[in-house]
Amino acid sequence: PKNHHYPSYTGMLAYREAVAGWYRGRFGVDLDPKKETLALIGSKEGIAHIAEAFVNPGDIVLAADPGYPVYKTSTLFAEGRVSELPIRAESDFLPALEDIPADVVKQAKLLFINYPNNPTAAVAPLSFFEEVVEFAREHNILVIHDNAYSEITFDGYVAPSFLEADGAMEVGIEMHSLSKTYNMTGWRIGMACGNPEIIAGLGRVKTNVDSGAFNAIQHAAITALTGPQDCVQEACSVYRERRDALVEGLTDIGFDVRAPKATFYVWVPVDDCMAFAAELLDRAGIVATPGVGFGQNGEGFVRFAITRSIERILEAVDRMRGLDL
Repeated sequence: PKNHHYPSYTGMLAYREAVAGWYRGRFGVDLDPKKETLALIGSKEGIAHIAEAFVNPGDIVLAADPGYPVYKTSTLFAEGRVSELPIRAESDFLPALEDIPADVVKQAKLLFINYPNNPTAAVAPLSFFEEVVEFAREHNILVIHDNAYSEITFDGYVAPSFLEADGAMEVGIEMHSLSKTYNMTGWRIGMACGNPEIIAGLGRVKTNVDSGAFNAIQHAAITALTGPQDCVQEACSVYRERRDALVEGLTDIGFDVRAPKATFYVWVPVDDCMAFAAELLDRAGIVATPGVGFGQNGEGFVRFAITRSIERILEAVDRMRGLDL
């Protein structure tokens, strides 16, 4: 019963202290739990509301294409305009900040970035985040890094936090989530961390649109963040086995597939993503997401998710062998 009352808008202090402790242990980043952390009802909620805090009608928001659709929809809800940054295989799916037109940069208010990336599964080095910091400083742009997949990594790869880059706390925040790391997707709990003024702005929006995360879920999140992390490694081992099964199967069929270092997605090049996805569904009962669902530059790719058992993945591969793909 003690958890049934309205929770704090900003999150229980004990939860925010656990978040700060996790960031210190995982990334070596020191955060003030009272001013530089904020509880979210999942990181999606924070992404959806950040534009309401900082984007005025007509302002430009920079977002990768292909990319997580909520970056664009949150901007449109705030009556902003989206300037799409193409990310392509030849540049390792990193945006070329220097190619953004000067008139666009001048009107830009926010920059969304997301590595490890959905949908491409690309990863970014810390040097890229340092480049983003310099770009944001020069042009007075706020950076929002979606880091939901940092713990789903393979083959010894360790994903950095944007907040590890020198000066990152001056220009941006990072959204994180327990959904992927701890298999808590339905629990809806996450965090925003970083620049205290940006955190405060997001917090003011939240006080008007939600009533905070359920305290019982915050207690569970504290246990996850402060307890043994073996479960995370075990989950990554399972995902790695599934990744290998899918990548090996697709490669054997004839696809040119990169084994991702992170996320639970496999980004597969195809000739026509809509036609390919329709054929898989109609002829084999397999669901793959067309790349154009994430933006026009997603054409030529489909996204597979390794969120089903290895047996189901192997069955899907066997079904694809029977098609003329």
